[in-house]
Amino acid sequence: MMHDWYFGGMHWIWWILWLILIFWIFLIPYPTPGQRRSKDKAMEALRERYARGELSDEEFEQKKKVLQNRMK
Repeated sequence: MMHDWYFGGMHWIWWILWLILIFWIFLIPYPTPGQRRSKDKAMEALRERYARGELSDEEFEQKKKVLQNRMK
């Protein structure tokens, strides 16, 4: 009868390890891939406008800072 308690305790340890693993995989926040792409597209469009000469140096730097602040 004593051996039933010993294996029962090991059983709970495995459940706890599985719960920790599931929590780690699904509940830890990761950056959303869609968010990263849209912000990169905005920066890419800004660089293209600057390369075409549509923006001055000051305008480019100002808009770049605004985009970088939104990324944080």
